[in-house]
Amino acid sequence: MAPWTTFPAKRLPGEAQALAEQVERDGGHVLSIFQDPVGDHWQLFCLLPIGQVEATPYQRDLSPTHVKRLQEVMRKIDRFVDPIVAVSPKPGLYWTPNGHHRLAALRKLKGKAVPAILIPEAAVAYQILALNTEKAHNLKEKSLEVIRMYRALAEQAPRDTEEDYAFQFESAHFITLGLLYEQHKRFAGGAFSPILRRVDRFLKVTLPKGLAEREHRAGLVRQADELLSGIVDKLKTRGLRHPYVKNFVLARTTPLTRARKTLPSFEVTFRKLAENLHEFDVTRIRYEDIARSALMGPPPAG
Repeated sequence: MAPWTTFPAKRLPGEAQALAEQVERDGGHVLSIFQDPVGDHWQLFCLLPIGQVEATPYQRDLSPTHVKRLQEVMRKIDRFVDPIVAVSPKPGLYWTPNGHHRLAALRKLKGKAVPAILIPEAAVAYQILALNTEKAHNLKEKSLEVIRMYRALAEQAPRDTEEDYAFQFESAHFITLGLLYEQHKRFAGGAFSPILRRVDRFLKVTLPKGLAEREHRAGLVRQADELLSGIVDKLKTRGLRHPYVKNFVLARTTPLTRARKTLPSFEVTFRKLAENLHEFDVTRIRYEDIARSALMGPPPAG
């Protein structure tokens, strides 16, 4: 009987048994095998060789500031007390969907192994990303994470649709915004998010076809953003500089109104928005108008 079994090995499902043996072959140590308290799923608690653990390739970028803060706390308390969650896409490799920053901090502290809850079902990694609370996402981070996940799923499950992953993606507009942020990290996603949230819906086509449609949608938003940037430049020339200016212009030009019960399609919305932006008269705007709207509106676009 292996040292990590606290009950007859024959009770373990084959998948958990095989994964435990893999961990030992990879140089790790299985400390226990247990059933989680919610769904009774089998999971392993183990020490994984840190050199074989990586973040999932589709999650958000590392924040050096957050890593440094975690590193300082770990050094101060002289402990690593928050195990990561991991899956294994293949022997010798372990992905963590929720421990990117903790893993990086532990590496900087020269850790040799990382405590992990290892889940036999690798596909669960996509679901765990939606519950990632290690560091709160901002709009850009969430959108980039979703589009990276989308690309990975389009290759792994090309016959699935966006609706099949509604839980993992959370909201359709994150997909479109992800494409926009990929091309322009300083894209004003916060300004366009209120419009996108209302008219962007999950597509019923397969993921590869959906990606092509998403590229088209991102192009429509990009066109509107170029027109918006031109208006902002004109307002700045007139001395109207305010952090809320993009939100203000979009609020004045959006074809959507709160009173509308039936929303137009994505295509119609952004083509009409482009028309309204093209016809926008900057000479009729005063600084007081923008400042007054800012007091009543959401935070300025980032």
